[in-house]
Amino acid sequence: MSSLIIIFVVTALGFDFLNGFHDSANIVATMISSRAMGPRRALMLSALAHLGAPFLFGVAVATTMGREVVQPYANTIPVVLAALVAAIAWNLVTWLLGIPSSSSHALAGGLVGATVTGYGIEGVQLPGLVKIFTALLLSPLLGLIGGYVLMKVVLFLVRGASPRINRFFKRAQVLTALALALSHGTNDAQKTIGIITMGLVGAGVLDEFRVPLWVIGASGGAIALGTALGGWRIIRTLGGKFYKIRPVHSFTAQITSTVVTLGAALLGGPVSTTQVVSSAILGVGSAERLNKVRWGVAGNIALAWVLTIPASALLAALAYLAIRQAGV
Repeated sequence: MSSLIIIFVVTALGFDFLNGFHDSANIVATMISSRAMGPRRALMLSALAHLGAPFLFGVAVATTMGREVVQPYANTIPVVLAALVAAIAWNLVTWLLGIPSSSSHALAGGLVGATVTGYGIEGVQLPGLVKIFTALLLSPLLGLIGGYVLMKVVLFLVRGASPRINRFFKRAQVLTALALALSHGTNDAQKTIGIITMGLVGAGVLDEFRVPLWVIGASGGAIALGTALGGWRIIRTLGGKFYKIRPVHSFTAQITSTVVTLGAALLGGPVSTTQVVSSAILGVGSAERLNKVRWGVAGNIALAWVLTIPASALLAALAYLAIRQAGV
């Protein structure tokens, strides 16, 4: 491999690491807040699940991200590298602010911004883009509704139960958190898998879009390492700023998030686990009463979601121009 390809792969794995670091809050925040498990143990459990997840459920999301967004002639290292740089920059900004934004939105916006800057709007495959944005828009709605409905069902099933039921909800979170970590690792690591494979095809290293085993292993390792180190600022936001989370809330939100995220991964839809988990937490809380949720915090997060795609597209456009100016 040339030095440019090595730089590209390292940058992609850096994005994957930050994705795990940034999104670890999605998996562990509620179980830490509900005191079901200590922070370090929760993060390590999640990291191990992320390490193995990319090998378990196919590469449907990787194929969507790597083959269905950018036209083959626009699939170049400068385009993909600029998209990665933009997504990394946005992740760092939102992490510093403690805002749970979407790595998926950032990467999709970065691909669009770099491609349009280099090749015009015709360089983007609109059907693939519609597929991605449909998944990104529908998934938080499904998380919100699913969390609300499931919480109503759980409350009905445990009506009249003694406080000892909390022991069940705490212990069960080991399984629900493991399932959520597997679904998150499946969906999110595949985005990096798809981007790396996409770049290798564009650079001529691969003659067609097929995912090498080393790309799966490297992507799983990078996101697992990021998850193990954990993004504490965002963990605090998801774990306590919406409302006081009890074991039943965490248990229900994790089940809802797992179903939505894993279902999307199997269908090839790259969703934002940050959005899904946040929406599920809101749905679960509002099932008890609407004024339980601090909707102002939710509004700030929603604003970050809205800004992510245009901001990352702009950053990618600037990064693409800088990369081309450097002679790449």
